[in-house]
Amino acid sequence: MGRSPAAAGGGIGASGGRVDGRRSPAWRFGWLWTAYGVSTFGTRFAFDAFALVALLVLHAGPAEVSLLAAVGPAVGAVLSVPLGPWVEYRRKRPVMIATDLVRCAVLLSVPVAYALDALTVAQLLVVSVTVAAADITFQAAVGAYLKDVVEREDLLRANGRLESTAWTATMLGPPLGGAAIGWFGPVTTVVADAVSYLLSAGALGAAGGGDRRPERPDPRPRLRAGDLLDGWRYILRDRELRPLFLNTLLVNGLIMASSPPLVVLMVGPLGFAPWQYGLAFAVPCLGGLVGARLSRRLVARFGARRVLRVAGTLRACWSVGLAFVGPGAAGLILVIVIEFGLITSMGVFNPVCATRRLERTPADRVVRTLSAWSATSKASIAVLTALWGLLASLTGPRTAIALAGALLLATPLLLPRHLGRAHQEREAEARAWKALGLSGG
Repeated sequence: MGRSPAAAGGGIGASGGRVDGRRSPAWRFGWLWTAYGVSTFGTRFAFDAFALVALLVLHAGPAEVSLLAAVGPAVGAVLSVPLGPWVEYRRKRPVMIATDLVRCAVLLSVPVAYALDALTVAQLLVVSVTVAAADITFQAAVGAYLKDVVEREDLLRANGRLESTAWTATMLGPPLGGAAIGWFGPVTTVVADAVSYLLSAGALGAAGGGDRRPERPDPRPRLRAGDLLDGWRYILRDRELRPLFLNTLLVNGLIMASSPPLVVLMVGPLGFAPWQYGLAFAVPCLGGLVGARLSRRLVARFGARRVLRVAGTLRACWSVGLAFVGPGAAGLILVIVIEFGLITSMGVFNPVCATRRLERTPADRVVRTLSAWSATSKASIAVLTALWGLLASLTGPRTAIALAGALLLATPLLLPRHLGRAHQEREAEARAWKALGLSGG
């Protein structure tokens, strides 16, 4: 039968399938890794699926396609906010399974409507909103589940493996998905994405629990409005999370905002074929895989503070070079080199940042904190993308790309200057929760 998922997670917790009659941390992480890998590949395989279905099936115009690309995820992010406090006091594995099944069901409604000739842009928008809200809830629950089943000293290794899986899926998924659409039709990747969530739910079911159900610090039968803000309040009061939060919002938002102008520049005036554009962003994803695999070794040698500052600075230095891309092979190679450097830096930075975020967050605030982080990130990306689209239409794509790159150069100033030690972290948490009038986890 080959290696079990528990063996695949070897080195994280125990190495076998059971410990004292219970599932080992390695077993649980192995199945979580499997679920994450399958669903992430399904998502990347279905990259831009709704936009392609809208264009190829519904013959939608640019305004409707833009609506799907921006409004769906943004509204989904808003809807995910009240789910954070609700999920916080529930076991995380059932929540992840439920979000997988919800995503599977709503995605399968697309090929059903397509077969009945009843598909509309409105339905695609509803599906997009639902999937976006479920995505944020799932990712937040993953972080909380990791903190429950993985030892603190293994968190960076676990986050590194998830990060490398995400970059591998990003490298392979879109090209394969595009080929599948060409061979089997426009809704093929939507069906594949739905099936990936069903497989993910099955893998999480095989994990066998391990997560605890946190108790409320004070029994409250109903959700209060203040609960919705707990994640942001904790982030903004923590001296390490606050600069990391602001830094990642700006970096991710500016990188994503410059992507549409770069598409226009490369495929339009520079004359690159669509497959060349895809190649320019698929090959550099190898850098993300390399960076994620190196992150743990770099932290062991240089420390988390130095790795965060160096990798965080490096990832801000590459994008400005995209403003100087020219036509032909030299231009294509320049894009690949720039993107490889950028993605490698991100591959190192992201798992270290994710690990510090989990370490700094009390166990009974993880879901709210991660939900607030993800929802704000998605909303800021949507806003900046819209603004940069307007800027590109007024000044040209090259100017918009240059401005985004120039602003990125200032983002390292937001990186935290010091990382607290374990006892300092506990004291900081206690002070933060005292200021909020709440108790920490």
